[in-house]
Amino acid sequence: MTDRPLTLMAVHAHPDDEATGTGGVLARYAAEGIRTVLVTCTDGGCGDGPGGVKPGDPGHDPAAVALMRRQELQASCDVLKISDLEMLDYADSGMAGWPSNDAPGSFWQTPVQEGAARLAELMRHYRPDVVVTYDENGFYGHPDHIQAHRITMAALEMTTLSPKVYWTTMPRSMMQRFGEIMSEFGEDMPEPDPAEAAALAEIGLPDDEITTWVDTTAFSGQKFDALAAHASQGENIFFLRMGKERFGELMGMETFVRVQDTTGAATPENDLFAGLR
Repeated sequence: MTDRPLTLMAVHAHPDDEATGTGGVLARYAAEGIRTVLVTCTDGGCGDGPGGVKPGDPGHDPAAVALMRRQELQASCDVLKISDLEMLDYADSGMAGWPSNDAPGSFWQTPVQEGAARLAELMRHYRPDVVVTYDENGFYGHPDHIQAHRITMAALEMTTLSPKVYWTTMPRSMMQRFGEIMSEFGEDMPEPDPAEAAALAEIGLPDDEITTWVDTTAFSGQKFDALAAHASQGENIFFLRMGKERFGELMGMETFVRVQDTTGAATPENDLFAGLR
């Protein structure tokens, strides 16, 4: 045993991603005295600008959007009591198929080994006991999420560390419920074409393949407030339309698949730090 605190490192692509998939665990483990480190890979410059102006439209200034989102990210970190925020500050690559995917300096265009080397330095500094990021498809195919996955796994190989490693996921049962919930809130979703429908069907995992179910119900209010801190992107954050009470009822469980472990902790588990304390 050492005096070094247990440490969780979450590697995310954009400002606001930290709240969506891991806001509950970040708040919960901070409250338990665990050091929480957030690494945000991009500047979020492909997000909405003031007044909802979209990327590529007149008046959209990626640099100004990035500055605004940096301030919102700090506000979210304050809500979640995140110990340390590290920003790699790569240019946001935008959604799959956008011209910004190919822009020089974008995260998607950054060599994996370059991004991994920077992240590996942070890992050596913080020495995380648990690392959380996305799966190889970035959960839903976003280029920057895929790149975050790639640099995280490559960075781990560059270090001598052996943390527990998790990928965020969602039970397929919950994915089915989301369609019902969106209908309840009046969201008219166009019927996807067969290719899109097949891709959507692959998001998440069957419930019995999820290794880790973490109850964060007590921290759902913080998670909601962290999402709300990203006010400039409110139009894109469906969960905020639920209101805090309904959000808490539906978003109190965060789920993961464990992909690296040296503790031998049995699965399914209900704690990312099972076997470490």
